[in-house]
Amino acid sequence: MSNRKLTWRHLKALHQLYVSKRTEAKITDNAYIENVLMVQKKIIKYKAGNIKILEANPGFTAFYQQYFEADYLRYETFLREQNLESDARRRYTEDDIQTLMFIAGQKEELVQNLSTLRTFSSEIFKGQGSKYLEKKPGLKDAVCKILGIADFPEKDPKTLQWRFVVDTLNPQIVVLCENIAHLKNPWNAREHNIELWYVGGNNIGIIDFIDPGKLRLPIYYCCDWDFDGLSIYSRIKEKMKYKQHDLNLLIPNTYEVSLPIDSPHHSSRWDFNKRLSGLKQEDFSNEAIDLIERLIQDNKWIEEESLDLLGLLRITN
Repeated sequence: MSNRKLTWRHLKALHQLYVSKRTEAKITDNAYIENVLMVQKKIIKYKAGNIKILEANPGFTAFYQQYFEADYLRYETFLREQNLESDARRRYTEDDIQTLMFIAGQKEELVQNLSTLRTFSSEIFKGQGSKYLEKKPGLKDAVCKILGIADFPEKDPKTLQWRFVVDTLNPQIVVLCENIAHLKNPWNAREHNIELWYVGGNNIGIIDFIDPGKLRLPIYYCCDWDFDGLSIYSRIKEKMKYKQHDLNLLIPNTYEVSLPIDSPHHSSRWDFNKRLSGLKQEDFSNEAIDLIERLIQDNKWIEEESLDLLGLLRITN
C-alpha cells in the first residue's frame, strides 16, 4: 500500500473515523481515499443529506485495523515523544514521518557527518530533490529539532561517508541496500531477523570494515536495477571476494514496476554501444542478464523502493 500517498492530516481523519465512526475532515482530496476506500471498497461514505461529513461503513473497522492502525499509533507515538506538533495542521507525508523516524534513529551518525542542507535533503529524503527541505521549512525545523542543531553547515565535510544500520537482536541474514528506503520502514525486517545496511553510492567503503562475525550470515544486495545500481553491486561483490565471501543479488520478480529511464530525479543511463551496457557479465546469473537486457532494450529501470524485500528473499531462498 505504498501508493496511498497519505499525509498526517489524512491519517488523523481515518483514525477519527475508526474511533468515532465519522469525521468532518476534508480528506477526499486524496485519490486513494476517494477512489479506493469510498468507490471501490465502499467502506467510507458521505452522510445522507450532508456531504461535509464522512461516515464509516461496515468493513471499515477491520480494514483500518489491518492496514492503518499500527502505522498511525507508531507515527503518533513518535511525534509526541519528539515533541513535534502532531495535530492535523502539519502536512507531513507518510514518507516525511518515516524519514524523521529514520533520522532520529541515526542521529549520532548524521550529526557526526553533518552535510549541507541540500546534500542532506537529496540523500536522506531520496527522490524528493535537493531543495525539498528548503521548500518545507516546517519539516526542516523538525529535522533540526531532532538532530539538536540550529542549522546546517554551508559546506559538506571532506569525507562524507554515512554508515546506517538497522540492527536486529538475532540476525539471520544481512541485506545491503543501495538506497535508504527500506531502512525507513524497518519493522518487517526486524520481525523476520533481517539486518539492513545502507551502502549506497560512495558509502561502499564501509564494506572494508564489516564485522567479521557478520560474514557467517548469508549476505544479499538490494538495489536500483539501472546501470549505476548494478555497477555498485559489482564493486561490492569484488570487495566481498577479498573477504572470501559471496554476495547474492536480489532479482525483481515482476517487470510491471519498471519505469522510464528519464523518470524525475533519476540520472543513470544505459550505454547502448556496449554489451550489457558495460556491466561485468560474469557477476550476473542468466536470469539477471535476461532482465538487464530487457531493461536496456526498453530503456527502463526498476527502483529499489518498489521491490518487496521480504518477498524477494522468500523467492531467493
